[in-house]
Amino acid sequence: RRPPDEEEEAEVCWQEKLFSQFEVDLYQHESACQTPLDRQYHEEILKLERAGGRKNCRIFTYTDHDRFTNLEEQCQKVTDSDHEVPSYLAERMANVRRRKQDRRPKEASSLKSKIITWEPSEEFIKNNHVINTPVQTMYIMGDLGPYGKLGRKEYERVLCTIKVDGNGVIIVKPDFSDTKGAYWIKLDGEKREMWKYTIENVSVQVQPEEVEREQHIFRDLYSRHKEYLSGLLGSEFEMTLPGTLRLFVNGEIVSAQGYEYDNLYVHFFLELPNQWSSPAFQQLSGVTQTCATKTVGWDKVAYFCYLFTLEMFFTQGESVSEDSFPQWPVLYFEVLSLDFWQRYRVEGYGSLVLPASPGLHMLTIPTWRPVELGTVAELRRFFIGGSPELEDITYVRIPSTFKGQHLSRFGFRTETTGSVTFRLHCLQQSKAFLETSALRQCMQSVLDRLGGFSQQSSVYSVLEAFRRARHRMQEARASLPQDLLSPSASTV
Repeated sequence: RRPPDEEEEAEVCWQEKLFSQFEVDLYQHESACQTPLDRQYHEEILKLERAGGRKNCRIFTYTDHDRFTNLEEQCQKVTDSDHEVPSYLAERMANVRRRKQDRRPKEASSLKSKIITWEPSEEFIKNNHVINTPVQTMYIMGDLGPYGKLGRKEYERVLCTIKVDGNGVIIVKPDFSDTKGAYWIKLDGEKREMWKYTIENVSVQVQPEEVEREQHIFRDLYSRHKEYLSGLLGSEFEMTLPGTLRLFVNGEIVSAQGYEYDNLYVHFFLELPNQWSSPAFQQLSGVTQTCATKTVGWDKVAYFCYLFTLEMFFTQGESVSEDSFPQWPVLYFEVLSLDFWQRYRVEGYGSLVLPASPGLHMLTIPTWRPVELGTVAELRRFFIGGSPELEDITYVRIPSTFKGQHLSRFGFRTETTGSVTFRLHCLQQSKAFLETSALRQCMQSVLDRLGGFSQQSSVYSVLEAFRRARHRMQEARASLPQDLLSPSASTV
């Protein structure tokens, strides 16, 4: 146990500088001062000497701008191995100083005009290479040297590290000794000395009036920030009516691959089923640019990167029965090729049902084209252009003019061609997601009937269709003669 004169207690404030014996001996001489901070420490130490000397003996601090803070951050190891060699990335990251910087507010015009820095400086690269959260650091140190021989660097030990980042998070390492007990430091040497120290939080508790004043300031700040965000968003954000689903599709025709001829372009249009509508300004059709193909592997690929936007509304009608299932909009498209004489050929037809679930969808749709038998048709297509075309492009699926129950395509000859890749970002908006009671139930019935929104709705539709088919089969069995159903009926 050490004598009482070697026990020391010090109360340290945030970024308060307590000089060590080594710093007192160093900064007493003006010739050792090289930086403005050194000269400031020289003047403070002279004032301490005139006032009777420093009160602390073994406990001292290193603040955020001291040399030790810079060296300590750069010399931290990743592992506890004595033979660790820092990697190139660790050495480069050690040079990134996370300190509070003077950032002048920039005007909106300057932000728009300087989106790209063409000639970045070295300091700019260091500050923007990583997530640079400003951090202030402070070290509480202990001089554990023999009594009367203080001031040796080899006896300095870190007792506590305190860091405060720009978000107001305080990190104390090691933690306060209230629940963990005292900490011990063992020195290397002949005597094997053991030092015991504790860390306590002696900050003055905040008064209730100050807490209320701080909360009032925060509420005022949050309300101002909310008004600022509302000003950026504007008041033009439209809400859908009850029982209405709003569907946005930000699409892209990415590429077309596997076609016979070069210089391809795509013509597409959107078909809206019943109960679907679109704004008056919405264009439901489009044509891409003519794109020359390039060889990728075994295929010839034309990259269009053609963007389009679609906006649609689904409104639930009052006269719609519960057994009917609304249809989703269908995107029809045809791929055509253009030759040197500006003659076009049909390369393929295809259709795409818009996804029923929101999010990103990458879809590759195969296509086909009508063909005629014989060599003359192919020669005509090669030399003078033209080929069999569909009068109604909806014949790709079920024509809009078809009213029967069974569509037969027997005798219609087609040929498989290439495929087109789409990238679709789908967004859905419904007021039922925000409201409760009857409106939510009404919209939920719409979503369930649309199918594809959830696994439960799809399973329910399958079971319902099976129930109806079973009921029809039972009615058909009841109408048949009994002698046909009996296995023991005699045969003539």
